[in-house]
Amino acid sequence: MATHKLLLLPGDGIGPEVMAEVKRLIEFFNKKGPDKFETEEALVGGCAFDATGQAITDPTMAQAQAADAVLFGAVGGPKWDKVPYDLRPEAGLLRLRKDLALYANLRPAVTYPALADASSLKRELVDGLDIMILRELTGGVYFGEPKTISDLGNGQKRAIDTQVYDTYEIERIGRVAFELARKRRNKVTSMEKRNVMKSGVLWNEVVTALHAREFKDVQLEHMLADAGGMQLVRNPKQFDVIVCDNLFGDMLSDVAAMLTGSLGMLASASLGEVDPKTKKRKALYEPVHGSAPDIAGKGVANPIAMIASFGMALRYSFNMGKQADMIDQAIAAALAKGLRTGDIKSPNTKVVGTHEMGSAILEEFEKLAA
Repeated sequence: MATHKLLLLPGDGIGPEVMAEVKRLIEFFNKKGPDKFETEEALVGGCAFDATGQAITDPTMAQAQAADAVLFGAVGGPKWDKVPYDLRPEAGLLRLRKDLALYANLRPAVTYPALADASSLKRELVDGLDIMILRELTGGVYFGEPKTISDLGNGQKRAIDTQVYDTYEIERIGRVAFELARKRRNKVTSMEKRNVMKSGVLWNEVVTALHAREFKDVQLEHMLADAGGMQLVRNPKQFDVIVCDNLFGDMLSDVAAMLTGSLGMLASASLGEVDPKTKKRKALYEPVHGSAPDIAGKGVANPIAMIASFGMALRYSFNMGKQADMIDQAIAAALAKGLRTGDIKSPNTKVVGTHEMGSAILEEFEKLAA
């Protein structure tokens, strides 16, 4: 029996509501085992700015560094639109990713059988969908320097964002992609824009060389990112693992979210390097849906992505693959009963709130764990 240290950062908007449902699962583990969780909770995002003037404080970062994994809800909202750029709620998440060196963002897009009709695509295109989008998370245009807005005079301004990648950054994310594919269907699609971007040229070269050197057994294909977006909605089941840079990964993973029926269904994991001594890695797990301020506080948010993110923590941080599978099965069973939150509702289903959906999933999990 092991005890794992979890830092919970519910954040803003619907973050606290969906995190509350994960806390119920954690309570079940702490009562029934085999593993237990020691949890701490702290502020991040807009609520942290309101309390401290910062999107995340140094003491909270120290807690994140000391934790075995971080569970993150969501940040941001119109309340903080006028906050200085460096202090905006999203800066808290960016600092977590950067300071914890979380360079590999895993975003699975899985269509549960009961939700095939909730997708905006035809059932036959998404039924049985199971793809993994791997996004490089700590480089590229989001972090490149210079990043400026300058005044040119005469009412004109110039904005500059810089896309920067080094060989080692591409190699390490490529290696994660190939290793993931070996455990899945053994295919990697690398997406970039080598036709117009020098960073895309280097990305293509490095991934190709890595494949030839270490992963010849894995099928590799290259695709321009814009064509990849088109193919995701034309024939998504052609893909297994998609690997791309920070910007394209951000956009394409949101496209993939709608294949599953809703952003409320998409979990994610952000992973760092494995420590050679402890064999552990820094990790942060979060739903992709954001803070959804328009529905915050109403008890109607979909908790499935947050719960599935906890399932990813079990799988990738705590070697609890069996329990992670059980969470996936519990989600599928609750959906098979016809329960839906408002974002995934369809005819002949029962619309429920955040807590009721969480209860249904917990009930199914308890049955599987019995």
